[in-house]
Amino acid sequence: MSEKAPLLHYRLTTSASPEPKDVSKHSRAKAGRSGRRSEDRTVRKLGVVFGVVIPTLLSMFSVVVFLRIGFVVGQAGLYQSIAMFLVAYFIITMTVLSVCAISTNGALDAGGAYYMISRALGPEFGGSIGIMFFFANVCGSALYVLGLVEAIMSAFGIPEAVAGHHQVLPSGYWWSVLYGTVLLFLCFIVCLVGAHIYAKATFIIFIIVTTVLASIFISFFIVGPVVVILPDTSVLNSTSLSIANYTGFRLHTLEVNLLRNYTVDYTTGAMMSFATVFAVMFNGCTGIMAGSNMSGDLKNPSYSIPRGTLAAVLITFITYNLLSLLAAWSCDRHLLQRDYSFLGDINIWPPLVTVGIYSSTMSAAMSNLIGASRILYALSKDNLFGGVLALARKTSRSGNPWASVLVSWLLVQVVLFAGKLNTIAGIVTIFFLLVYAAVNLACLALEWASAPNFRPSFRCFTWHTCALGILGCLIMMFLISAIYAFASIAFMLLLLMLIHYLGPISNWGYISQALIFHQVRKYLLMLDVRKDHVKFWRPQVLLMVANPRSCTGLMTFINDLKKSGLYVLGHVKLGLLDGLPSDPLQSHYDSWLSLVDHLNIKAFVNLTLADSVQHGVQNLLFITGFGGMRPNTIVLGFYDDCTPQDHLQGKILVSTSHGLDVVCPTTDPGEQRAPFFPSVRGAGEAKNLQEEEYVSVIADAVKMGKNVTLARYFNQFNREEVLGSGRKIRGHQSMTGPFVDVWPLNLLRPDSSGYVDICSLFLLQLACVLQETRAWKQARLRLFLCVEAGCSLQEEEEKKLRVMLKELRISAQVQMVAWDQVVALHWQRRGGKERGNLGESAQNKEKVEKEEPAVRFLYLPRPPADTNRYCAYLHQVDLLSRDLGPTLLIHGVTPVVTTDL
Repeated sequence: MSEKAPLLHYRLTTSASPEPKDVSKHSRAKAGRSGRRSEDRTVRKLGVVFGVVIPTLLSMFSVVVFLRIGFVVGQAGLYQSIAMFLVAYFIITMTVLSVCAISTNGALDAGGAYYMISRALGPEFGGSIGIMFFFANVCGSALYVLGLVEAIMSAFGIPEAVAGHHQVLPSGYWWSVLYGTVLLFLCFIVCLVGAHIYAKATFIIFIIVTTVLASIFISFFIVGPVVVILPDTSVLNSTSLSIANYTGFRLHTLEVNLLRNYTVDYTTGAMMSFATVFAVMFNGCTGIMAGSNMSGDLKNPSYSIPRGTLAAVLITFITYNLLSLLAAWSCDRHLLQRDYSFLGDINIWPPLVTVGIYSSTMSAAMSNLIGASRILYALSKDNLFGGVLALARKTSRSGNPWASVLVSWLLVQVVLFAGKLNTIAGIVTIFFLLVYAAVNLACLALEWASAPNFRPSFRCFTWHTCALGILGCLIMMFLISAIYAFASIAFMLLLLMLIHYLGPISNWGYISQALIFHQVRKYLLMLDVRKDHVKFWRPQVLLMVANPRSCTGLMTFINDLKKSGLYVLGHVKLGLLDGLPSDPLQSHYDSWLSLVDHLNIKAFVNLTLADSVQHGVQNLLFITGFGGMRPNTIVLGFYDDCTPQDHLQGKILVSTSHGLDVVCPTTDPGEQRAPFFPSVRGAGEAKNLQEEEYVSVIADAVKMGKNVTLARYFNQFNREEVLGSGRKIRGHQSMTGPFVDVWPLNLLRPDSSGYVDICSLFLLQLACVLQETRAWKQARLRLFLCVEAGCSLQEEEEKKLRVMLKELRISAQVQMVAWDQVVALHWQRRGGKERGNLGESAQNKEKVEKEEPAVRFLYLPRPPADTNRYCAYLHQVDLLSRDLGPTLLIHGVTPVVTTDL
């Protein structure tokens, strides 16, 4: 028995180390590739038993059934052992239910867990989990190969002491690497031939393991009481021997083994507890996805995976509990705690258990090798890492991914040189648990999204089971090793970000979009317009864009002005749908959305088809938005004779599957520039609308209760220069923020109202909103108070205005501007035929023009009721704002400020 200690030490370290056993079978092309369908049908040969039940049973049993039963019962007692199995199987059953639900929701292609996660949660999540799954299988295969080498060397290797008659193999580091290389090469040959040979090999191993299990059950009933001699393999390396009893079925033995009795582990010297024993035991319950990972080789995955996986889980649960009961009923507590290989000592033929250990370990090594190769093949087919994995896509005529098998074999061979792999065994199992948690998350997301196409035929699950599965997997991860759990999650997040920013765009569909839609719809219904209050008013803007080539500056400025409100880009295409075969606007949305991405603005796009611009704007004002998210302000470009400038000239938007979203300079005039955006209007070309129609659009918006803003000269607005670190003022550099000038008085009728009407307050509010945005924090408001020259009430008017600003919590510089009443009356009588001095007297002209503002806010009068005066109205507004630089003429119709809490 002297040579037994090394074998027992291997068996304990193997039992105390997490054991990845999943087999990922990603052996064919992605679903939807019609050219591969006929080949897939010829390759898929496996049914429920050979494709799911046997791989899952071998993955869950492995060496655990031979080495961990006595350890668990001896430390925890029968009661706690059964409780541990119930908790562990509750956790994995929740995951199995999620697997069954996803696998029965339509056609399941090759890839198993990776396929489920990537197609449900998107390429970022699926790719990061896939890489982790791949490395877990690679390291797991090396772990089992080295473990098998240690087991063989403990029995047949030549020790440093005197060798026995059966110890004939040379020992040492390089000899161990050589033996591991030979065993790995055997696994490589089996996996290289194909999945059908692997299935046959696992079936032979399954027969051996089943035979060993049968002999174990029989031995409990036919072997009489035995005194077992135990070597003392404590941390002190004592060679003294002790004995323990196999009593057979005795009630006294059962009573002694019912309760817990945690002691020091006789090989590691560590004190055992419920958490440590449960973590060791739980490693034997993983491997539940071995069957689903064979999805690429199953005849009918949706039929085989639920039935086979549930059957395997039930069989292992019954087996583990029966073995626990028989061991507690017949074995002395000392035997269970001091001899983890007691099943071999009490077997009718002890070498049979050793054969079972060797066979199950070899099966686990093959499972992890072929699993790693299939995951690598799946990742290469999905092209998540570009040309890096191009070699792994090569397959044989029968569809076997031999290149992926070769790469996986080489990586496992490299890991073999590390020697002992106990240090990475924990994180390997945590990787598997993270995969299980991701499967539960995928099922939970599909269930929460309430997508109509998610209707699996397997209905024995709810979102509660998915959530419990996620929680259980996370708890087990941190119970096994908190450090490894944090490391694995951090590694997954790093991979996720890399794929998100560097990976290609997929067309699998993103569950995030479905979840966002579900939540947005719910909250939109809760956004009740009847509960609107002026305290929470914010601008919700509809910007009408005739041609985006000429108004990129205005689009970026309005993005700053929206203050987290709704921002919609509207466009009217002239025409009628009658007689057209389809909607001509649908193909244009991609270019508009790509321009939104390029400008980095947060805006929606709404296009309409109408027989006139006026009717098109009416349509957009009627239909844009949902519930409480509807535009309350419309922004129009100014109607003048300025020739539009093409701000996209010399640049193209490179087409991707998302549209045109990358801007590149080009000097070739023959290249395609910004498709769907027509060239800007030339100097001699006619406009799409006349002056009367333009003013009618303004009048229609006012009638519909919308605030109206006219934007002029924003082709001169350069956001980078305005908001840069320094600005030039009269040729000098200024380090102060830009000025925003506000003129809250109707300059066409200066004697009509004061500064406290709705429109004036709306100007102040918009200017304040602009200043509160992050980019405009350094901007300074200047409020111009217009008074008559020589008026004695100037100080009183200024004081009232400052009090109002204080009540409104608006910080602004108040500047008094005197003007000649005669000039104002002359301006009013002449109907705007000549421009008067509207705010700049000789005494303050130098002061006003000393620092040019970045943008001006002017009061826009309401359009006249008489349509015959529309042209005169537009002409007056034109003279009012001519040559002022970037200017917003604003007419507000809704109250937007309050002094209440």
